Amino acid sequence: MTRYAFGTALAALSIALPGAAMAQRAPGAIIVVVDTGRVYAECTACRAAAAQLQTMVTAGQQRAQALGQPLQTEAQSIEQAAAALQNQAAGAARTTAQTALQTRYNSLQTRQNAANQELQRLEQNIQSSRANVAKQINDRLTPIINRVMTAHGANLALDQDATLAHAGALDVTTEVLTALNAAVTSVSVTPLPQQAAPAQPQGR
Repeated sequence: MTRYAFGTALAALSIALPGAAMAQRAPGAIIVVVDTGRVYAECTACRAAAAQLQTMVTAGQQRAQALGQPLQTEAQSIEQAAAALQNQAAGAARTTAQTALQTRYNSLQTRQNAANQELQRLEQNIQSSRANVAKQINDRLTPIINRVMTAHGANLALDQDATLAHAGALDVTTEVLTALNAAVTSVSVTPLPQQAAPAQPQGR
Protein backbone atom coordinates (compact mmCIF):
# COMPACT_ATOMS: atom_id res chain seq x y z
CA MET A 1 0.00 0.00 0.00
CA THR A 2 1.39 3.44 -0.93
CA ARG A 3 1.88 6.14 1.67
CA TYR A 4 -0.98 8.12 0.13
CA ALA A 5 -3.32 5.18 0.11
CA PHE A 6 -2.45 4.36 3.70
CA GLY A 7 -3.08 7.92 4.76
CA THR A 8 -6.41 7.96 2.98
CA ALA A 9 -7.47 4.72 4.63
CA LEU A 10 -6.45 6.05 8.05
CA ALA A 11 -8.41 9.23 7.51
CA ALA A 12 -11.46 7.23 6.48
CA LEU A 13 -11.12 5.09 9.60
CA SER A 14 -10.87 8.13 11.87
CA ILE A 15 -14.00 9.54 10.32
CA ALA A 16 -15.92 6.28 10.65
CA LEU A 17 -15.04 5.61 14.29
CA PRO A 18 -17.00 8.50 15.87
CA GLY A 19 -20.09 7.43 13.98
CA ALA A 20 -19.75 3.87 15.26
CA ALA A 21 -19.27 5.13 18.79
CA MET A 22 -22.37 7.31 18.54
CA ALA A 23 -24.39 4.36 17.26
CA GLN A 24 -23.44 2.33 20.35
CA ARG A 25 -24.03 5.11 22.86
CA ALA A 26 -26.98 4.50 25.20
CA PRO A 27 -29.67 7.16 25.36
CA GLY A 28 -29.69 9.54 28.27
CA ALA A 29 -31.63 8.37 31.32
CA ILE A 30 -35.08 9.84 31.86
CA ILE A 31 -36.06 8.77 35.34
CA VAL A 32 -39.21 8.35 37.41
CA VAL A 33 -39.22 7.33 41.07
CA VAL A 34 -41.67 4.97 42.79
CA ASP A 35 -41.99 4.54 46.55
CA THR A 36 -42.83 0.83 46.56
CA GLY A 37 -42.88 0.80 50.36
CA ARG A 38 -45.81 3.21 50.27
CA VAL A 39 -47.49 1.19 47.51
CA TYR A 40 -47.32 -2.04 49.53
CA ALA A 41 -48.50 -0.28 52.68
CA GLU A 42 -51.41 1.64 51.16
CA CYS A 43 -52.81 -0.37 48.25
CA THR A 44 -56.30 -1.72 48.89
CA ALA A 45 -55.45 -5.35 48.19
CA CYS A 46 -52.26 -5.09 50.25
CA ARG A 47 -54.09 -3.83 53.32
CA ALA A 48 -56.74 -6.52 53.10
CA ALA A 49 -54.12 -9.23 52.68
CA ALA A 50 -52.05 -7.85 55.56
CA ALA A 51 -55.08 -8.03 57.85
CA GLN A 52 -55.73 -11.65 56.89
CA LEU A 53 -52.07 -12.57 57.37
CA GLN A 54 -52.08 -10.96 60.81
CA THR A 55 -55.15 -13.03 61.70
CA MET A 56 -53.23 -16.15 60.67
CA VAL A 57 -50.24 -15.10 62.79
CA THR A 58 -52.45 -14.46 65.82
CA ALA A 59 -54.15 -17.83 65.39
CA GLY A 60 -50.74 -19.49 65.19
CA GLN A 61 -49.61 -17.80 68.39
CA GLN A 62 -52.76 -18.91 70.17
CA ARG A 63 -52.29 -22.47 68.94
CA ALA A 64 -48.68 -22.46 70.14
CA GLN A 65 -49.83 -21.37 73.58
CA ALA A 66 -52.58 -23.99 73.65
CA LEU A 67 -50.09 -26.71 72.77
CA GLY A 68 -47.28 -25.45 74.95
CA GLN A 69 -49.07 -24.89 78.26
CA PRO A 70 -50.06 -28.51 79.02
CA LEU A 71 -46.63 -29.71 77.85
CA GLN A 72 -44.92 -27.29 80.20
CA THR A 73 -47.17 -28.37 83.06
CA GLU A 74 -46.38 -32.04 82.40
CA ALA A 75 -42.65 -31.32 82.17
CA GLN A 76 -42.70 -29.59 85.55
CA SER A 77 -44.66 -32.48 87.06
CA ILE A 78 -42.12 -34.99 85.73
CA GLU A 79 -39.25 -32.94 87.17
CA GLN A 80 -40.93 -32.90 90.58
CA ALA A 81 -41.60 -36.64 90.44
CA ALA A 82 -37.99 -37.31 89.44
CA ALA A 83 -36.72 -35.21 92.35
CA ALA A 84 -38.98 -37.07 94.78
CA LEU A 85 -37.80 -40.39 93.38
CA GLN A 86 -34.23 -39.60 94.32
CA ASN A 87 -35.20 -39.81 97.99
CA GLN A 88 -37.10 -43.06 97.62
CA ALA A 89 -35.43 -46.20 98.91
CA ALA A 90 -34.23 -48.75 96.38
CA GLY A 91 -36.55 -51.65 95.74
CA ALA A 92 -39.41 -52.86 93.62
CA ALA A 93 -41.54 -49.77 94.34
CA ARG A 94 -38.79 -47.44 93.18
CA THR A 95 -38.18 -49.51 90.05
CA THR A 96 -41.88 -49.40 89.23
CA ALA A 97 -41.95 -45.64 89.79
CA GLN A 98 -38.91 -45.15 87.58
CA THR A 99 -40.50 -47.17 84.79
CA ALA A 100 -43.71 -45.16 85.05
CA LEU A 101 -41.74 -41.93 85.04
CA GLN A 102 -39.79 -42.98 81.97
CA THR A 103 -43.05 -43.81 80.20
CA ARG A 104 -44.38 -40.35 81.02
CA TYR A 105 -41.19 -38.74 79.76
CA ASN A 106 -41.29 -40.68 76.49
CA SER A 107 -44.92 -39.70 75.99
CA LEU A 108 -44.02 -36.07 76.65
CA GLN A 109 -41.26 -36.20 74.05
CA THR A 110 -43.68 -37.64 71.49
CA ARG A 111 -46.22 -34.91 72.20
CA GLN A 112 -43.56 -32.21 72.02
CA ASN A 113 -42.34 -33.48 68.66
CA ALA A 114 -45.89 -33.57 67.30
CA ALA A 115 -46.54 -30.03 68.58
CA ASN A 116 -43.33 -28.73 67.02
CA GLN A 117 -44.20 -30.30 63.68
CA GLU A 118 -47.68 -28.79 63.74
CA LEU A 119 -46.34 -25.32 64.56
CA GLN A 120 -43.70 -25.64 61.87
CA ARG A 121 -46.40 -26.45 59.31
CA LEU A 122 -48.39 -23.42 60.45
CA GLU A 123 -45.33 -21.18 60.10
CA GLN A 124 -44.54 -22.54 56.65
CA ASN A 125 -48.16 -21.99 55.62
CA ILE A 126 -48.01 -18.35 56.74
CA GLN A 127 -44.68 -17.73 55.02
CA SER A 128 -45.91 -19.33 51.80
CA SER A 129 -49.14 -17.29 51.93
CA ARG A 130 -47.14 -14.10 52.44
CA ALA A 131 -44.92 -14.96 49.47
CA ASN A 132 -48.00 -15.69 47.34
CA VAL A 133 -49.50 -12.30 48.20
CA ALA A 134 -46.25 -10.55 47.27
CA LYS A 135 -46.07 -12.45 43.98
CA GLN A 136 -49.63 -11.54 43.01
CA ILE A 137 -49.03 -7.86 43.78
CA ASN A 138 -45.68 -7.77 42.00
CA ASP A 139 -47.07 -9.50 38.92
CA ARG A 140 -49.61 -6.68 38.53
CA LEU A 141 -47.38 -3.86 39.78
CA THR A 142 -44.52 -4.31 37.30
CA PRO A 143 -46.56 -3.69 34.11
CA ILE A 144 -48.31 -0.75 35.80
CA ILE A 145 -44.96 0.87 36.59
CA ASN A 146 -43.89 0.28 32.98
CA ARG A 147 -47.04 1.98 31.68
CA VAL A 148 -46.64 4.98 33.99
CA MET A 149 -42.97 5.22 33.04
CA THR A 150 -43.86 5.21 29.34
CA ALA A 151 -46.59 7.81 29.88
CA HIS A 152 -43.96 10.15 31.35
CA GLY A 153 -41.54 9.49 28.51
CA ALA A 154 -39.13 7.84 30.94
CA ASN A 155 -36.80 4.96 30.21
CA LEU A 156 -35.83 4.16 33.80
CA ALA A 157 -37.85 3.64 36.98
CA LEU A 158 -36.10 3.64 40.37
CA ASP A 159 -37.35 2.61 43.77
CA GLN A 160 -37.19 5.51 46.19
CA ASP A 161 -35.03 3.40 48.51
CA ALA A 162 -32.41 3.20 45.75
CA THR A 163 -32.02 6.99 45.59
CA LEU A 164 -30.12 9.35 47.87
CA ALA A 165 -32.16 12.35 46.76
CA HIS A 166 -34.51 13.27 43.94
CA ALA A 167 -36.79 16.06 42.81
CA GLY A 168 -40.41 15.69 43.81
CA ALA A 169 -41.50 16.01 40.19
CA LEU A 170 -39.91 12.62 39.47
CA ASP A 171 -42.15 10.82 41.99
CA VAL A 172 -44.99 8.94 40.27
CA THR A 173 -46.00 6.84 43.29
CA THR A 174 -49.53 8.25 43.49
CA GLU A 175 -50.19 7.43 39.84
CA VAL A 176 -48.87 3.90 40.31
CA LEU A 177 -50.92 3.42 43.47
CA THR A 178 -54.10 4.67 41.84
CA ALA A 179 -53.63 2.37 38.86
CA LEU A 180 -52.88 -0.62 41.09
CA ASN A 181 -56.00 -0.05 43.19
CA ALA A 182 -58.07 0.11 40.02
CA ALA A 183 -56.55 -3.09 38.66
CA VAL A 184 -56.36 -5.19 41.84
CA THR A 185 -59.02 -5.03 44.53
CA SER A 186 -58.10 -8.29 46.28
CA VAL A 187 -55.61 -11.14 46.20
CA SER A 188 -55.69 -14.74 47.37
CA VAL A 189 -54.20 -15.21 50.84
CA THR A 190 -53.32 -18.86 50.38
CA PRO A 191 -50.04 -20.78 50.17
CA LEU A 192 -48.16 -20.81 46.89
CA PRO A 193 -49.33 -23.59 44.58
CA GLN A 194 -47.15 -26.65 44.90
CA GLN A 195 -45.42 -27.54 41.67
CA ALA A 196 -45.92 -31.12 40.60
CA ALA A 197 -42.77 -33.22 40.68
CA PRO A 198 -41.46 -34.16 37.23
CA ALA A 199 -42.47 -37.61 36.11
CA GLN A 200 -39.80 -40.22 36.53
CA PRO A 201 -38.83 -42.05 33.34
CA GLN A 202 -40.03 -45.60 33.34
CA GLY A 203 -37.45 -48.31 33.18
CA ARG A 204 -37.28 -50.51 30.18
